[in-house]
Amino acid sequence: MPDIRDKVEDDRGLLKKIQLVIPGFRGYRIREDLRDSDRMLRAELAKRLGLQRTQLEEARGALVRNDPMSDALEEIGGVINLFKKVEGEMAHAEVGYSGISADIKIKDRELDSLYEYDASMIESLQFIDQALIQVPEMITSGNDNDLMFAIDTVRYRVTGLEERFKRRKTAITGTGL
Repeated sequence: MPDIRDKVEDDRGLLKKIQLVIPGFRGYRIREDLRDSDRMLRAELAKRLGLQRTQLEEARGALVRNDPMSDALEEIGGVINLFKKVEGEMAHAEVGYSGISADIKIKDRELDSLYEYDASMIESLQFIDQALIQVPEMITSGNDNDLMFAIDTVRYRVTGLEERFKRRKTAITGTGL
């Protein structure tokens, strides 16, 4: 995935470029661009998570057609709800804004680190993709034990992503909530 910060910087309009040369506005403009980059990155992460959720929903549909009485249906439903929860957390997370008199000042370096931290979650999405591949295969095989194991693997990886995402503010500011 390309670095969104570069794209935001390249696409600055005239007003934003003028703000970069006005004393007092330069830091503000740079921080706002970093926040925008992180917001766009998190939107992309949430979108990809939504596509993964759709794959699981399609697998659930196949399971309903193949074995409507499967115990795995409830498990898949729980994982789908987990996907929705994490998608919402990513899409609506704080963007590292700190006002004039905020208790914790978020500086350029920390905003950059926040972006890097969020970008590192792409790897977690790839691990979820690897786990999702097994679910349709297990549905086709008809082996409920293997299917439950595949679903548990997906749940474990989505839960890991959620926990990692929740630690983002602590990892950057050194504080905890």
